[in-house]
Amino acid sequence: MKQWGAIEAGGTKFVCAVGRGPEDWREEIRFPTTTPAETLAQTVAFFRRHQAQAPLAGVGIGSFGPVDPDPASPGWGRITTTPKQGWTQTDIAGEVGRALNVPVGFDTDVNAAALGEGRWGAAQGLSSFIYLTVGTGIGGGGMTDGRLLHGMLHPEMGHVRVPHDWQADPYAGCCPYHGDCLEGLASGPALQARWGDRAADLPPDHPAWQLEARYLALGLVAYICTLSPQRIVMGGGVMAQPQLLPLVRQQVQELLHGYLQTPQITTQIDRYIVAPGLGPRSGIAGALALAMDAAG
Repeated sequence: MKQWGAIEAGGTKFVCAVGRGPEDWREEIRFPTTTPAETLAQTVAFFRRHQAQAPLAGVGIGSFGPVDPDPASPGWGRITTTPKQGWTQTDIAGEVGRALNVPVGFDTDVNAAALGEGRWGAAQGLSSFIYLTVGTGIGGGGMTDGRLLHGMLHPEMGHVRVPHDWQADPYAGCCPYHGDCLEGLASGPALQARWGDRAADLPPDHPAWQLEARYLALGLVAYICTLSPQRIVMGGGVMAQPQLLPLVRQQVQELLHGYLQTPQITTQIDRYIVAPGLGPRSGIAGALALAMDAAG
């Protein structure tokens, strides 16, 4: 049976796995994201060990970014203007492909997670949906007409500008590029900077959650009105707080204020804005799907 390699390349940690399907993983390892040379050497060593036992049909990489995901571009496979020190212009896909001599599928980490959810998770059978992760940063990917969203580059849903009520929330935002974009106001670091505690340590009735839900809902309403997705899947560490998803749904309905008279919004919103079907494994499963697609 064929086996594929999967890499979830995060700014904090790398997850590398070998599997034959989303329910058939041979091995998985995790290690910190340090320098490109050290991190990619660990990555290649892991897959070479598995190649010695059985051939790899391909490797898929879902990477932190921004990245160049255009196969026709001379910069394809590179991490570009990332704030992660030392990683700017790292040819991550090229180095892995040359070292292992296998086809490589490459996209953003959130587009990979969207692909995993579309193939095996909460968005199965849909041709149009969004996957949004809310954690150390905020990022979004998704599909339209059955294809992953690309264009000039790739979606940067975390950097949309949302209304900022300075009187209600004097926090300036933590994004180094935009200050109070959605990521700057609603990511995990923004929560900690504003309230002095990590999201996981804030009690369910803390005022942080109403404000967090408002910002996230403002972003979702913008995506709903422009992309009209059939479903929105929300993952990431901040969304693991069980009280947050119902608040987001409520705020989306309030902000739309009856404008979109569709069952998804009016009566079925608990099935429209949902948690990932694959849980925390959306990204690594999506990387597996990228490998499968790259290998044909």
